[in-house]
Amino acid sequence: MAAEEKVIVIDFGGQYNQLVARRVRECNVYCEIYSYRTPIEQIKEMSPKGIILTGGPNSCYEEGAPTYTKELFELGIPVLGLCYGAQLMMHVLGGKVEKAPVREYGKTETFIDGSKDALFAGVEDKTIVWMSHFDYISKVAPGFEIIAHTADCPVAAAACEDKKLYAIQFHPEVLHTVKGKDILHNFVRNICATSGSWRMDSFVENTIKEIREKVGDGKVLLALSGGVDSSVLAALLAKAIGKQLTCVFVDHGLLRKNEGDEVESVFGPNGNFDINFVRVNAAERYYAKLKGVEEPERKRKIIGEEFIRVFEEEAKKIGTVDFLAQGTIYPDVVESGLGGESVVIKSHHNVGGLPDYVDFKEIIEPLRSLFKDEVRKAGLELGLPEYLVFRQPFPGPGLGIRIIGEVNAEKVRIVQDADFIYREELAAAGLKKLPDQYFAALSNMRSVGVMGDERTYDYAIVLRAVETIDFMTAEASEIPFEVLQKVMSRIINEVKGVNRVMYDLTSKPPGTVELE
Repeated sequence: MAAEEKVIVIDFGGQYNQLVARRVRECNVYCEIYSYRTPIEQIKEMSPKGIILTGGPNSCYEEGAPTYTKELFELGIPVLGLCYGAQLMMHVLGGKVEKAPVREYGKTETFIDGSKDALFAGVEDKTIVWMSHFDYISKVAPGFEIIAHTADCPVAAAACEDKKLYAIQFHPEVLHTVKGKDILHNFVRNICATSGSWRMDSFVENTIKEIREKVGDGKVLLALSGGVDSSVLAALLAKAIGKQLTCVFVDHGLLRKNEGDEVESVFGPNGNFDINFVRVNAAERYYAKLKGVEEPERKRKIIGEEFIRVFEEEAKKIGTVDFLAQGTIYPDVVESGLGGESVVIKSHHNVGGLPDYVDFKEIIEPLRSLFKDEVRKAGLELGLPEYLVFRQPFPGPGLGIRIIGEVNAEKVRIVQDADFIYREELAAAGLKKLPDQYFAALSNMRSVGVMGDERTYDYAIVLRAVETIDFMTAEASEIPFEVLQKVMSRIINEVKGVNRVMYDLTSKPPGTVELE
């Protein structure tokens, strides 16, 4: 997605690189992440309105540490260094960085010393920021003045106003920094003199135009999973090219209750969009392939491989298409090592490598510049129903990994019904905030119980609910006991085959969000 004006983030391996970019976009300014290895010539060609240097795990004064040429600070473009980025700016420009006598970590009281006309406009003289550093700036570079300090950090922020260079030791991008959003807004909108024209309505409008220009009268094929990303992509393509789009929805029988029908109600013949929609009801085929398989990773592979086989069969019926559409989003790009410097977290199936089972000319990925929250905003802008746009994260293998042990139709029914009750009761409970993810899973444990005058020997359902910011770590949600009691009572009474309900209190780590 081209943008008239943008701020770029140069990544030095910081854990918050994506968060920095998201915060910039919250200022309605487009932002992209680049590695510190990006040549200065490439940055010049981009003509960014501003540059932000991220944190990182290294010491800038050590041999081999990530660095950048001094020329970056001489382009006349405003630069904001955060944590390691601040230290590197001082180091490159003639200041001094050393091991700190006192390491600062966590919420820290900070005192503003300098003018409040630029970076700290609207920030009180005393504020709380988030620190995370073991090195510190012991001497600022020539031309800089100290504009903030803490009890243990003499240079919490420094500025060279003439050149619009700013170095701050703390992390304004995290919510723990009370005025962090204001500080970033001051830099991005005021110091960088941006217009703030990056909005989702303009993204949708511009992207529809770009898709029409690129596709022309060609045909586009999309594997529609029913998840947020593929659903928003389907809606975007439908608005752009209508019947030139064919969506193949493979219902593997491992979706949540009613989800297959919900997807069809939106994209099918009686739905909101005039496209070619193919639903393949492949549940029995999947159950046959999964018969007797208990090991989680083997189940994942079978489900993934079978999806490819089914999609391939349907694609052959359609014949040659010009474009294969994929729901790649920006975190997929960054986490695959293509958009930044941070440790590669995953090799996403949408990034790199082209499928060899479909006859097509080119891949298109219209959402690859968006973060997940932006994808949701685009979905609303496109008229998708809220229940689909705000659908909870759902693993690709679906209920296949929420059923411990062998997967079959009976177990799928049990977990679908239990999960439906759980979600229904949490929605009706009037909680101030719903957990970030919550679901029911089916354990492989069976135990003796008593229902009426009879003994039972049935399964145990495990309820999971977590609070998380990034899904890298998570804590169990504190759901009121009376709500859990009601959920338990309904599941026991309404779901045949269950006589026990348990609540999983495990955090991540050591556990995972999914049970598997």
